[in-house]
Amino acid sequence: MKILVATEKPFAKTAIAQINEIVQKAGAELVLLEKYENAEQLYSAVQDVDALIVRSDKVTREVVSHAKKLKIVVRAGAGFDNLDLQALTERGIVAMNTPGQNSNAVAELATGMMIFMARNAFQGGTGSELKGKTVGIQAYGNVGKLVARLAKAFNMKVYAFDPFVKAEDIEKDGVTPLNSLEELYQKSNFISLHIPANEQTKKSINYTLLSLMPQGAFLINTARKEIIDEQSLDKMFAKRADFKYATDIAPENLAELKEKYGNRIFATPKKMGAETAEANINAGLAAANQVINYLKEGVDKFRLN
Repeated sequence: MKILVATEKPFAKTAIAQINEIVQKAGAELVLLEKYENAEQLYSAVQDVDALIVRSDKVTREVVSHAKKLKIVVRAGAGFDNLDLQALTERGIVAMNTPGQNSNAVAELATGMMIFMARNAFQGGTGSELKGKTVGIQAYGNVGKLVARLAKAFNMKVYAFDPFVKAEDIEKDGVTPLNSLEELYQKSNFISLHIPANEQTKKSINYTLLSLMPQGAFLINTARKEIIDEQSLDKMFAKRADFKYATDIAPENLAELKEKYGNRIFATPKKMGAETAEANINAGLAAANQVINYLKEGVDKFRLN
């Protein structure tokens, strides 16, 4: 068995060493393609491998067409919009992600962004505290639950909306479930976004929703860029001088927004949600174990297709 780890943004050396240990123990061979510069290098590397592990690297239909022996692809992370699931399914290739492995890193970043924006991006002037404020969590999955726990430690009131999670399961965490997105936005000083980017959610965060937020509104996005309607974002900034936005995924119109609204908007230079040593190792090892368990025993937990 040959397992390829293809990462434009490599795993930490510690993670690679431990991944290699898992692979060798299973009697397989590890192949590395790190910091590659073009798709042609990836096309060449996938030709004779049984498994592929990626991070944010795009596994397109073209990649799949070159992978003649490929049986499984694992995205080391929760989001999987970089995988062409249809192309993989057509070829009978299993796709998986590693949910939960990056969750704490993302939750800490979201909470840090709340503090950062509430304190005027550390640029001076009178800020505000998190204590006593309300935070609405949109999507109560692995990250949302951890954000709720951290927010409660700051004595914030926590609301959540997730139509796929039972109200009683939210309530048992000391979080108040709400019945609609509109109610979530109406009640929340802070909104923390944890939804995926799909046909239902793309550009769903729009002016209609944002305008429902009370005075002193903060939007925190550690999810995906595509879920934001950027024209609505501009409109919200223009209409509401109290509105602030922090994101881990810079909008296309970031330069324009920064010029107009200064420190009311903050975007990380690159996506940093999972950029901790711990998350890097956790996701990589989980991906390696999932590959081996599938190839050896057919275990397909976390299968996406």
